[in-house]
Amino acid sequence: MNLSPTWASFLKGEGIEAVHWAAIGDPRAQDRELMAWARQGGYIVFTHDLDFSILIATTGASGPSVLQIRTLDPLPSAVGGDVVGVLRKHADALDRGAIVTLDGATSRVRILPIRRAKEDPG
Repeated sequence: MNLSPTWASFLKGEGIEAVHWAAIGDPRAQDRELMAWARQGGYIVFTHDLDFSILIATTGASGPSVLQIRTLDPLPSAVGGDVVGVLRKHADALDRGAIVTLDGATSRVRILPIRRAKEDPG
């Protein structure tokens, strides 16, 4: 549980469906369990650590989408407006399957599945 449960109520207040994992799952669950639940329900995993993005990238999975914030202060009072803006701006990519990283005021999108570049045979 790397993000505060206050995010769920903040996002709901912005008209965005949200639930904190602690409200529906075991806080000690493996990341794969949370990811499976999110994939089945069509949820985006919103996180402050790299584990979920790494799991998606290394397995070649096409979902669920991940929104990862890389900020020193990960509370809604600090970056809530930026998060809502990124969710709205990249809604289509997140619906299709993507890793979106918010780093300060900038964001970048990687469409899933992430494929490694082919090695040069020569």
